[in-house]
Amino acid sequence: MGKRIYTTIALVLLALASLSAVSFAWFSIADFTRVSSLNLTVTTGISMRFDLQPHETFDEYIRTLGFDEIGAHIQEVFGYDPNSVPLEPVTTRDGAVYTLENGTIVRNDEGKYLEFTLHFIATKDMIVHLTSSDALQSEGGAAGTLFESSTPGTVEAMRISFTADGVTYIYDPDFGDRAEINGKIKTFGLPSGDNMVYNNNNAMFSLEQETDKPVVVRIWLEGTDEKCVNSLKGSEFSIRLRFEGTDQNNSLFSSRQK
Repeated sequence: MGKRIYTTIALVLLALASLSAVSFAWFSIADFTRVSSLNLTVTTGISMRFDLQPHETFDEYIRTLGFDEIGAHIQEVFGYDPNSVPLEPVTTRDGAVYTLENGTIVRNDEGKYLEFTLHFIATKDMIVHLTSSDALQSEGGAAGTLFESSTPGTVEAMRISFTADGVTYIYDPDFGDRAEINGKIKTFGLPSGDNMVYNNNNAMFSLEQETDKPVVVRIWLEGTDEKCVNSLKGSEFSIRLRFEGTDQNNSLFSSRQK
């Protein structure tokens, strides 16, 4: 009888420990946690551009966007200022619907995660990649993709996704140079800048010559990530995104090639 009691207690303690381990990844907002800067750059010479709105001609699109423009666009579309609304941990199964830890669906106008649409265009057919390479920085170009946080070691909890043509590409900064495909969701990482290789792991959506491509961008704190813990409360995240274009064989276009 005593042995059964001890076994039961042990099982209960194990179950409680498991529940604690699961919930430990989520934190509840107490202090302000936000994206403090977001810079996007296209570095495929003059062959590819983007903007927050579609345009009639290629020349109306631009090559760089900052958080001031993106924040103002979010406020215009969704009615809130992303500089004054804290991010909260959320998660998603399909890359489109986001929920809190208790399963409550989060609307895209609540500010718990950020959403906006980028319109890409190119002068030639190409595949768009996210890149970590700093290769063009010495020529006055942009540095590679980078996530930074005021709390060291916590950027792994951040996610950013790009949805186009019914497929969602999720960049996970802790994923390394690999990719996983689950239905219409592709999760991928990037190698370090010095080791950047353009391949199917970091390939995303395609562009057709002179054709506008709307891409929905979402940025969130992944509540199920083990790094999404209380030390993140009050953190400020800085995000730099750099895009490159390749041909169908993942061969990089020259930075000066038209």
